[in-house]
Amino acid sequence: MSVEFRQPEGLHGQSPGPGGPSRATDTDPPSLPAPWSLPRWRAYVAAAVLCYINLLNYMNWFIIAGVLLDVQKFFHISDSNAGLLQTVFISFLLLSAPVFGYLGDRHSRKATLSFGILLWSGAGLSSSFISPRYSWLFFLSRGLVGTGTASYSTIAPTVLGDLFVRDQRTRVLAIFYIFIPVGSGLGYVLGSAVAELTGNWRWALRIMPCLEAVALILLIMLVPDPPRGAAEKQGVATTGDPQSSWCEDVGYLWRNWSFVWSTLGVTAMAFVTGALGFWAPKFLFEARVVHGLLLPCFREPCNSQDSLIFGALTVVTGIIGVILGAETSRRYKKVNPQAEPLICAASLLAAAPCLYLALILAPTTLLASYVFLALGELLLSCNWAVVADILLSVVVPRCRGTAEALQITVGHILGDAGSPYLMGLISSTLQAGRPDTYLQRFLSLQQSFLCCAFVIALGGGCFLLTALYLERDQAQAQKSGTGILESENQRLIPGRGAPPKDP
Repeated sequence: MSVEFRQPEGLHGQSPGPGGPSRATDTDPPSLPAPWSLPRWRAYVAAAVLCYINLLNYMNWFIIAGVLLDVQKFFHISDSNAGLLQTVFISFLLLSAPVFGYLGDRHSRKATLSFGILLWSGAGLSSSFISPRYSWLFFLSRGLVGTGTASYSTIAPTVLGDLFVRDQRTRVLAIFYIFIPVGSGLGYVLGSAVAELTGNWRWALRIMPCLEAVALILLIMLVPDPPRGAAEKQGVATTGDPQSSWCEDVGYLWRNWSFVWSTLGVTAMAFVTGALGFWAPKFLFEARVVHGLLLPCFREPCNSQDSLIFGALTVVTGIIGVILGAETSRRYKKVNPQAEPLICAASLLAAAPCLYLALILAPTTLLASYVFLALGELLLSCNWAVVADILLSVVVPRCRGTAEALQITVGHILGDAGSPYLMGLISSTLQAGRPDTYLQRFLSLQQSFLCCAFVIALGGGCFLLTALYLERDQAQAQKSGTGILESENQRLIPGRGAPPKDP
């Protein structure tokens, strides 16, 4: 698409008359910003680059999970401490997300994204050279990787939101969010495959910076930094972005009930995907040991077949789920304006029993466990693009970066920042009171997962509540977000209302 907004004739202090244009007067409105335009092909090239970087972003999230058994053996850490690895990663991410959200709303988004890529690739590379004696330094490096990825997760969707609008934005966001499950799955695959080929899991961390260097060059050369709200302002004269404090932005978002309830729904999704993403490969490995299909792992390198299988499942179900969710949303919201949160609610409520059955059936029939796990992942993946579209449609362009940052922060604080550690802690606690057998260790891990089914059902309820407020908040965001020049010195800042009327 070509994002371009033009100014109506007669602005800039000139008005046509019988004798031609008249001169500007002191009472004329101030000059408007020059039009900004981007050819359709440039917008799609930029979207492709952002999708590629999103792929690498989520590969970094789960590359350690693909070689978790090797990492545990190398650093001599227990289940509870292994879960803390992901907790440190997410904690650093959530602490830095509000900072990047603030910077993304007020400064160059391209510069902020470039800094994030440099930080996470440098930290990832350096972590591959850490000695087993300094396991705390490995934990710290994972935290720095989380800080770098926070910049991308916070800012990149807002750039796409300013390049595309309506159905185009839904489709582009669907493709962008396909790379969450695809990147996660490839993280498992890359980690386990490299460990198997080289006999050393650390080489996976040394390959990633090469791919990220290419991403940085493409970002600098091909991705623009469009004006905030450019897509919504296409074809109309606009005022400059209204300035407001961070506290005002947060207050506006706190009163936006669609944003609040959808954020809680995303939090439930993050809790479950964080726990499953980190522990599922080990859970499946131990299930195969219980069934007598594999021998237990006592030293690295461990068998990585289950990481490869789970990674492949994540990639396939992720692609199908994101496309299915986005296309269903695009078609259904033409009939029902509340379609997006209703689709999210239905998919989460259906995913809950699938995950429960996958866990319960694992000791009895491994095939049925894989089938229900795949169905659960498919249903969870239906929501990634839809929840992003909800946020972009109910929040004004001026503070979308802050909204993304707050959603990430809340989702991680209450979601996947603690869920991997919580699952490992519950598993270790249950093991302490049981005989030290492989079956009992597997059952402890299985039972620690059961709360995920109930959390995901609560997330479905949050999206049902989102549907109650969606239309109202979309109308308010559209009215405030266009910023059309209607009267002199008009300020369209959420929470402040329209200019006061003359008495």
